[in-house]
Amino acid sequence: MKVRRLISGAAFGPDVLRVIGKAFDDAWSEVEPSVTNRPDGIEAARLRLANIVLSLAKDDTNDAEPLKIEAVRVFRLKQRIAN
Repeated sequence: MKVRRLISGAAFGPDVLRVIGKAFDDAWSEVEPSVTNRPDGIEAARLRLANIVLSLAKDDTNDAEPLKIEAVRVFRLKQRIAN
């Protein structure tokens, strides 16, 4: 999967990458129902969300919940702007 490679290849330590992965998974679970059911649209949305999570993460990120909340907020805002 492109998203897993993107996240695992990011320049963060292993502990932060685990937090980022959890934040992404939790955020995706929340936004998935509002995403198209076309496979190409799903993959594009997952990549957008992964990039948002990565852009919000910091080297000292240690809690997935605030990262997830902010990522979902930004994703939804960008989704509204695009429509």
